[in-house]
Amino acid sequence: MAMLGAVTSCSNTDNNSSVDKQVDALYEKMTQEERVAQLHGIHLDQFFTEDNKIDTAKCRAELANGVGHFSQFAVTQRKTPDQLRDMVAQMQDWLMKNTPSGIPALFHEEVLTGLASYEATVYPQQIGLACSFNPELAALKTNYTATGFRKIGGAMALSPMVDVVRTPSFNRLEESYGEDGYLSAMMGVAFVDGLQHSGEMKEGVAACSKHFLGYGGGGNADEKELMEEILLPHEAIIRLAGSQVLMTGYHNFRGTNCVANAHLQQKILRDYLGFSGITVSDYGSIDQLPETEIVQKVAAAINAGNDVDFPDGDCYRHLPEAIEKGLVSQETLAAAVKRVLRLKCQLGLLDENAKLYAQGHIEFDTKAERELSYKMATQSVVLLNNNGILPMNKPTKILLTGPNANSMWAMLGDYTYHSMRYFWQREMEDDMHPRIVNLKDGLTNKLPEGSTLAYSRGCDWTEVVETVIEDGGDARASYMKSIQNRKIDSGEKADWKEAVDMAAKNDVIIAAVGENVILCGENRDRTSLRLPGKQEEFVKQLIATGRPVVLVVFGGRAQVISSIADKCAAVIQAWYPGEEGGNALADILYGNVAPSGKLSVSYPAEELHTPICYNYDLKGDKRIAYPFGYGLSYTTFDYTNLKMDTVVSTDSEVHLSCDITNRGSVEADEIVQVYVSPTDSLQPLKPIQLQGFGRVSLKAGETKTISFVLSTQQLGYYNNGHWSVDAGKYLVKVGASSEDIRLQGEVDLQGQQHNLPLRTQYFAVVK
Repeated sequence: MAMLGAVTSCSNTDNNSSVDKQVDALYEKMTQEERVAQLHGIHLDQFFTEDNKIDTAKCRAELANGVGHFSQFAVTQRKTPDQLRDMVAQMQDWLMKNTPSGIPALFHEEVLTGLASYEATVYPQQIGLACSFNPELAALKTNYTATGFRKIGGAMALSPMVDVVRTPSFNRLEESYGEDGYLSAMMGVAFVDGLQHSGEMKEGVAACSKHFLGYGGGGNADEKELMEEILLPHEAIIRLAGSQVLMTGYHNFRGTNCVANAHLQQKILRDYLGFSGITVSDYGSIDQLPETEIVQKVAAAINAGNDVDFPDGDCYRHLPEAIEKGLVSQETLAAAVKRVLRLKCQLGLLDENAKLYAQGHIEFDTKAERELSYKMATQSVVLLNNNGILPMNKPTKILLTGPNANSMWAMLGDYTYHSMRYFWQREMEDDMHPRIVNLKDGLTNKLPEGSTLAYSRGCDWTEVVETVIEDGGDARASYMKSIQNRKIDSGEKADWKEAVDMAAKNDVIIAAVGENVILCGENRDRTSLRLPGKQEEFVKQLIATGRPVVLVVFGGRAQVISSIADKCAAVIQAWYPGEEGGNALADILYGNVAPSGKLSVSYPAEELHTPICYNYDLKGDKRIAYPFGYGLSYTTFDYTNLKMDTVVSTDSEVHLSCDITNRGSVEADEIVQVYVSPTDSLQPLKPIQLQGFGRVSLKAGETKTISFVLSTQQLGYYNNGHWSVDAGKYLVKVGASSEDIRLQGEVDLQGQQHNLPLRTQYFAVVK
């Protein structure tokens, strides 16, 4: 997989000066009104009649000068791919023929777990995907997504979310890759590389990394941690994958809102990282600025470096007034508009015969996409405990129970089409577009011969509303306060006594518990990390029957299950595993596939609402139930024969290898993790830091050698505005988790301190 994106141009040459000349020429012939229009978005559906015909009168009234962007055009309506494409085609045709400069619009959408659109594939939520430690699958997922998205006319995505999240209770943790900067960067680069088709931008979709900087936590960290770890995913995505768009967060950074923060957008983003793409506001964030007058808000945002006002341009419509009053210069306007035009150029939208959408019938959720979603789900699941009950590959009488046993909501995280429709539009979608396979479906589909499966829901997610709709963030969520008592209706009876009675009559109980979209997600907080409602009490009664309980936990974050986990025969963390989650979990429970996921977070043993991270040196910390990088299999693996360089120069690289042996009787994958630690407290490194990982597939009894090449820059640190690598001795550790180190060696870096203005090597090479 290529990790370096090559930028294309809107002409047949890769000459940047030629592109600049074309952009400059286009800008000069545009009116001031046209220029301003390129810096805001608008919603598409308002320009169409119920029968999908464009309302030309409304277009003339509101789009006479064109528009830069159409915001979330797919998720706001229940339309087939062909219908969406036809709407985009009509709108682009109208813009090109009826506006002064005929500039097509950029259509954007959310693609976090696949395209948020009717009938589109739903992949596992990001927090689960991070547990696969598989960037190759992450890139393939977004490559597929971009291909389908381009067919309906989309060319820009508001993804990925690469906040490094270290607070276990954060309501948007599920959208992230977890607590580690290196893992988040590796997965984020793969996401963007796949989405942008490895730099072939006229085929791919422009990615937007978010939220800059520290929205998910870490914004208040000291400068060293901020620049080394919290910034790392954005930095790597920009410098390695050529990401073209960046979104700031709703929050304040060092006392100033991010969207109007010049230190963030100029000093760090453009000056330090060299970012040349466009910056966009999170939805409505400019209007949340403290300035009293709208023109002051506009000036604060664009002067700080924010180019585009999402979603509807309600603030940037006042740019002409701000310019007239001398609050914004023509040069500032020109820089922002030209960046937007350059992006449209790179995406091929301004080509003479631009390919803006596909012809003919468009199929979403192809066989290849469903197969990929299934494979990703099998690798996302983490086995936390197992006393030998799993796999259930012999004739067994099974009871399936719990609120997430027979529900599509166990499979769907936030920012999926279904979740966004339910939360933002208050529309309930079915589980057929695409087909969402729940746990009961999967267990039934794959039930081994001789086994039986009984079902009783048993208990609901919660009896009383636990969700607190937070202030701030997306202003559209404010309507939720008026219906804060809303719960998802499961559509079936939850009979507690029936389930407990049935449990005593079966051999094994599978209890599917956890959260749903109303209990976790943007603007949705719970006051507790324990299982919602009376689920914990319900599981305790199941355990009391004396029958072994297999606990399957769904949700967007690790939940506190300490009071029941050790009493269960097995515990599986399933996250939100996507449309094929039921089949993937069934194959793991029945032993058709060995679990291989490893935790991308430190799993709390108690309520934690403050930042934690394995690299704070949490070994032995009783607040942690399972450490970062932990996950069981149906086999065991031996690590032997470590070979590594012991002396290298400070500007070189470290080679190491070891053998991994599958000691069990089943085929399985192991995720080998490489960590770096200082040898003394004076070295300016974290006590332990992930710096490499690789997935090894092994047949029963098989041994393979895995090799890593680490740049010595990975042993460096942020040092007052530049990157330094010090001479000295360092520990390189190879393990099955951050606390299960199997092998280690010492490397001596010799020579002068190696200094760079910015690191150039980020990831270990795996062979």
